[in-house]
Amino acid sequence: MSAIRPFNALDLFNFNLTNLDTLTETYDINFYLSYLAKWPSMFNVVEGPRGQINGYIMGKLEASPPLFQQSEHTLPWHGHITAVTVAPPARRMGLARKLCESLENISDEYNAWFVDLFVRESNKVAIGMYRNMGYSVFRRVVGYYSDDPTGEADAEDAFDMRKPLSRDKDRKHTREKGEEYRVSPEDVW
Repeated sequence: MSAIRPFNALDLFNFNLTNLDTLTETYDINFYLSYLAKWPSMFNVVEGPRGQINGYIMGKLEASPPLFQQSEHTLPWHGHITAVTVAPPARRMGLARKLCESLENISDEYNAWFVDLFVRESNKVAIGMYRNMGYSVFRRVVGYYSDDPTGEADAEDAFDMRKPLSRDKDRKHTREKGEEYRVSPEDVW
């Protein structure tokens, strides 16, 4: 039996199995610790029966800074999934869904409009999973993922996917055919 519990700093030494995946974004320790300090209720792990970490989610609540409130790309108060990943041996057991639901519930409690996330255009499995969970593509961020440190390889597009929460009764923060609505990385915060 697996259980969701809050992430703690010592988990940084035990979650390597969940990060050994080419599609999982890995960050430096300071990044993880800053999320733990700022948004501890939105940083959770799924712990397996033997104490192993089978997955985690890290997210935050945010809105566009005041300087950008007049931009057509401004973002209202919303939850954001920065990373969600499940260790390969624990996949297809509904753990990612449970982790996402935990963050969605917290975002709803804080009266957020929606939860969003970015996913590589090539990650068809994840896109299908998110669609099954009620997310839809809001926009395509052209060249968002640039993994080549030399800058010579082409960057990959990201889909900004959103799931409306109870505050967004009129679904004003979703759109049809979001894959066709192109923005640059500079237009997203």
